[in-house]
Amino acid sequence: MLGSLAGIWLSVILFTTLILLFIIVIAIAGGTSNTTAKITDNTVLYLDLVGTIEERAPEIDLISEIYGNSAKVIPLNDILRSLKNAQKDDRIKGLYINCDGATSGIATSEEIHNAIIEFQKSGKWVYAYADSYTQNNYYIVSSANFIDLNPMGSVDIKGLSATTMFFKNLLDKIGIEMQVVKVGTYKSAVEPFILTEMSEASRLQQEHYLKNIWATISNGIASARNVTIEDVNYWADSIIITKSAKYYIENNIVDRLSYRHETEESLAELCGVDKYDDINLVTPTEYCKLENTLNPEGSSNKIAILYAVGDIVDQGNDGIVGRKMAPQILELAEDNDIKALVLRVNSGGGSAFASEQIWEALEQFKANGKTFYVSMGHLAASGGYYISCGANRIYADETTLTGSIGIFGLIPCVKNLLDENLGITQGLVSTNVNSDFISLSEPMTPSQRNSMQQMINNGYETFVSRCAEGRGMSIDAIKAIAEGRVWDGQSALELGLVDKIGGIDIAISELASDLGFEDYAIVEYPSGANDFINKLMNIENVSEHIISNNIGVSYEYYNMINKMSRLEKMQCRMEKIIIE
Repeated sequence: MLGSLAGIWLSVILFTTLILLFIIVIAIAGGTSNTTAKITDNTVLYLDLVGTIEERAPEIDLISEIYGNSAKVIPLNDILRSLKNAQKDDRIKGLYINCDGATSGIATSEEIHNAIIEFQKSGKWVYAYADSYTQNNYYIVSSANFIDLNPMGSVDIKGLSATTMFFKNLLDKIGIEMQVVKVGTYKSAVEPFILTEMSEASRLQQEHYLKNIWATISNGIASARNVTIEDVNYWADSIIITKSAKYYIENNIVDRLSYRHETEESLAELCGVDKYDDINLVTPTEYCKLENTLNPEGSSNKIAILYAVGDIVDQGNDGIVGRKMAPQILELAEDNDIKALVLRVNSGGGSAFASEQIWEALEQFKANGKTFYVSMGHLAASGGYYISCGANRIYADETTLTGSIGIFGLIPCVKNLLDENLGITQGLVSTNVNSDFISLSEPMTPSQRNSMQQMINNGYETFVSRCAEGRGMSIDAIKAIAEGRVWDGQSALELGLVDKIGGIDIAISELASDLGFEDYAIVEYPSGANDFINKLMNIENVSEHIISNNIGVSYEYYNMINKMSRLEKMQCRMEKIIIE
């Protein structure tokens, strides 16, 4: 009895400690926000481009907060919404952008670049400053009225390159063979595990979409800076990051060389105040909260925005979880307050089974007489396209990567690792010839491989039929552009895989217009509520943090191999490609 009582009291103490820890972490996380922010008659929207630009604000990472190494995230939805609403707000005088090396997907940068151009149509100014401009940040701010650069700074314009890491030699050394069954000549997601260099098909598709994406970026910069595309390509070929500051002025790359305090003095003059500290700066997130931009009119015309971001998995806590998202879509279908849905997709795919479940749930949404559009972000490929293909209308940016209609199975065999490297042997007793299928310790037999190939073929036919049905095309027409090939957004438009070029704001506003809504409210899903008990008790997250801290930049590759070793049997997935 005493032991039981002691256990109960220890549990209570532990639970209370965890609750207090959670409250402290929340307080710390929220302490950096400007709780005194307000909008006055002389307000400047302030965009601090430092950290990572993601679709929306993430849930609080308790472990990162405890360790004090949480990364700064800039929510794209807040940026776009604040720029759109600030156009009509007479209290907002202009936009000040501090470029400090923020990273983002190229399509994300394209959406912000275009949103800034729309913002300027209101007659309001845009001011940008950087100690040095990365190519990505420069593309975002290239249309600014004033682009200032530190006299000792630089501008990096170099074009695009794509890097794919290959792990076959490493796997051979440790004795792991990746057994592959796939459909699609261009389905190159398996190549890093079975080849030491990219195939000609993979090189061909990468050259095609990189050329088109760079055309969009260079066109955007040329138009904004009133120079030619040839000029921009000359800059890219000339390693202009090594040029003198004078070069940037002479070639209209920047407008002025100034130290930060000089830029701040100019901003104060623009705003008609004595000094920079007198300017009322409001961040996009603060502006959205203060103005209640999701539902400014209290409208009853509610449009759901469902974010499908990350890997598609059957179950778990991260990414697009089939067992969570499919039921949520069905709930939205039955919710009479929700009139329509925009599915925002930023995913390279994943589980074919989970993709099918989400696709079917979206079909049920339409069967309930409701409309759903898709807005594609940086990446909506393979499984990301699977869940998109049934939409009433699909929007993509010109630089979106999409398509990759293909499927594969990847089964590791660790026989050599166990037998030769570790000296571990096994004995097997079974009742039937395939009782141990799928076995990681023995290679597939020809019969087993044939059966796996048939399953992959069936999955591919299903994938293709979903696309044909959703896009109103024949199966042969889909197969002609499928084969696992990745397309840029502009090519996808020409091929009929998407309906229109435009970002999420365009998708939302046109959906509302098509439904005849004069006003509408936005409800975002998932809700973002933190299941803090699960997060506090999640030992896997703790171990991942320890590994990440210990191996540094190599963690990305460790994580990639670790994920591939735990994949479901059948995958609709695009490979990891680093575009710079």
